Amino acid sequence: MSAPVELGGSVCRADLERLLAGDHPDPHQVLGPHLEKASDGRVRVVIRGWRPDAAGMAVLSGGARIEMRRIHAAGVFAGVLEADAVPAYRLESTDRNGTTTFFDDPYGCWPTLGEMDLHLLGEGRHEGLWRHLGAIVRVHQGLRGTSFAVWAPSARSVRVVGDFNGWDGRVHPMRVLGSSGVWEIFLPGVGPGACYKYEVVSQGGHLGLRADPFAFAAEVPPATASIVTASTHEWQDAQWIADRASVDLMRAPVSIYECHLGSWRQTRNDDGSWRPLTYREAAEILPGYVADLGFTHVEFLPLAQYPFSGSWGYQVTGYYAPAAQFGSPDDLRYLVDRLHQAGVGVLVDWVAAHFPKDDWALARFDGTALYEHADPRQGEHPDWGTLVFNYGRHEVRNFLLANALYWIEEFHIDGLRVDAVASMLYLDYSRCEGEWVTNRFGGRENLEAISFIQEVNEVLYRHHPSVMMVAEESTSWPAVSRPTSLGGLGFGFKWNMGWMNDTLVYFSKDPVHRRFHHHDLTFSLLYAFHENFILPLSHDEVAHGKGSLLAKMPGDRWQKFANLRALLGWMWAHPGRQLLFMGAEIAQNDEWRHHASLDWHLLGYPEHAGVQRLVAELNAVYRHEPALWEQDFDWPGFCWIDPNDADHSVLSFLRFPVSDQGVVACIANLTPVVRHGHRVGLPRPGRWVEILNTDSTQFGGSGVTVGDLTAEPIGWNDQQYSASITLPPLGVVWLAHQG
Repeated sequence: MSAPVELGGSVCRADLERLLAGDHPDPHQVLGPHLEKASDGRVRVVIRGWRPDAAGMAVLSGGARIEMRRIHAAGVFAGVLEADAVPAYRLESTDRNGTTTFFDDPYGCWPTLGEMDLHLLGEGRHEGLWRHLGAIVRVHQGLRGTSFAVWAPSARSVRVVGDFNGWDGRVHPMRVLGSSGVWEIFLPGVGPGACYKYEVVSQGGHLGLRADPFAFAAEVPPATASIVTASTHEWQDAQWIADRASVDLMRAPVSIYECHLGSWRQTRNDDGSWRPLTYREAAEILPGYVADLGFTHVEFLPLAQYPFSGSWGYQVTGYYAPAAQFGSPDDLRYLVDRLHQAGVGVLVDWVAAHFPKDDWALARFDGTALYEHADPRQGEHPDWGTLVFNYGRHEVRNFLLANALYWIEEFHIDGLRVDAVASMLYLDYSRCEGEWVTNRFGGRENLEAISFIQEVNEVLYRHHPSVMMVAEESTSWPAVSRPTSLGGLGFGFKWNMGWMNDTLVYFSKDPVHRRFHHHDLTFSLLYAFHENFILPLSHDEVAHGKGSLLAKMPGDRWQKFANLRALLGWMWAHPGRQLLFMGAEIAQNDEWRHHASLDWHLLGYPEHAGVQRLVAELNAVYRHEPALWEQDFDWPGFCWIDPNDADHSVLSFLRFPVSDQGVVACIANLTPVVRHGHRVGLPRPGRWVEILNTDSTQFGGSGVTVGDLTAEPIGWNDQQYSASITLPPLGVVWLAHQG
């Protein structure tokens, strides 16, 4: 060991030079207070401080001021206190301009993470990880400030920079905690509102300026800094949370309004330009709107921080930070709170399949492939130009697992819709031969991703049994919404992409050709009860040049609206929960534009307002009739009346509740011809009442009604009873048995 520096205690020249070069893995060994023995055997406290611009420095303790002595020309000073324990102290620094600042010494503070935290992170089992990594406002050793902690195991050094230190990486180098790869520092005096990043120096000496992977808030794009924040929101949704815990979502009505917050509704700036509503502005309008339409839930496209608006939120750079362009984290809490108070649940899209390559975010975070695979055949997504998470790395799994819990616990979210699950499950997803690597058994299944998905679902349902975990899974992977104990992936629900595709193909056909596509509508019932399905007419079906739902419909303008109303009536009666993307309820003429508001002026036209009234009525009748949801996922809840009348393009079926009362019949006439005297089989005698008719004049239809009818003891369609009815053109009718 080299000789001690004069008045610097036992610090050696090599350690001091490493500190000044920014390469010391534990600057606390050099800076801060140290108990040392003097040559006469007495214990003393040596305090070393560093300010690159300091001309002088002093220790303030117990009313005394002890001048510190320069031990290096770069601004390192040392002072000695004659004490056998470290007392409370502050430092005084005077720069070359004579300006004096006083500060509590961050290098006098113990780590804010314990050994158990680091152990659980290394095993990937720290379910509350966000409470320890990131920038956390806290009181530590009696000092109020912010602790910073970041995982960067291959970094040579990490420094926190921000507006609190002039963005000078020399001022606050961090220490690495053992072999965990976690770098940490507590900065007294730093509080909410401070902007910061990490300077991460790779082993090759490259310096990257990085946003915090665990940042709880971020700057509005295109700015990219992280922001220290602490919540002061006082939740008012205790009754909602309590009620949620008592609801069995398998036996409760669920209909979902999918919403892209940036384009749902916009308002004008002072200069006349348009901008999206903030979280708080939306909180004054959206809850009432969704509740009035009768939806049970709203599902937001991703609300985690994303810099590129054209990604719609699906290229996330800040997994723990709500999108700053709409407001602060507490503003989002306020929106969720208001939705809950209005009786509306909240789902958010969660993107665990990939992340963008921005060099200030997660990509090669510490100079290595940290969150992603090093091999591009596993670590890059060919379709989206993004990187794929390394699900086999414990700390990466933990980052995502804790993130899922974070949204539910910190924002009271009622469920997550997991995006692009198929891309996670298959190693050869969107890859040609030679562009992918097999698993250890030579197969195409991503075993690490499968295990990760199962773990996330197990953990979330263990902690929060009443939340919804929903998979957007576009293949025929088995048991997606079955328990992991039975070999399933453990989701509660799965989007029925097959139903969506077949149904839209059918409804896009001119009615004269529908007889040849009849079983596009019946095919979904061959597998309708294999999973707990959600029927999605989502954002993906009204973008990418596909046109709006209304534009997909054939025929003249009247027929387009009639077809759209019939589609919605068919969807709400079909087994499975419903999801409708915003704009469909007002029959948008144009394809969805992520940068512009929905065309709310269309409600000034009767046919558009009629579709909106229909959606509200569909939800109202749906929620009132247990037959339409009590047995959504079981064969006893459904029975065809006649699935084979292709020549007339008429389909009919029954829905059954758990009890023996309240059977509902759905009859669809999907041609523009009124069908008089159409006999339909019914399972019960007596009175059947029309409870919904998409051709009603209040919805913009022609007004051909069925009304009340009596089932006669005439066997028909394998039913004991039947009735002769008049079917409206391009209409769907629901009948309820009332004895």
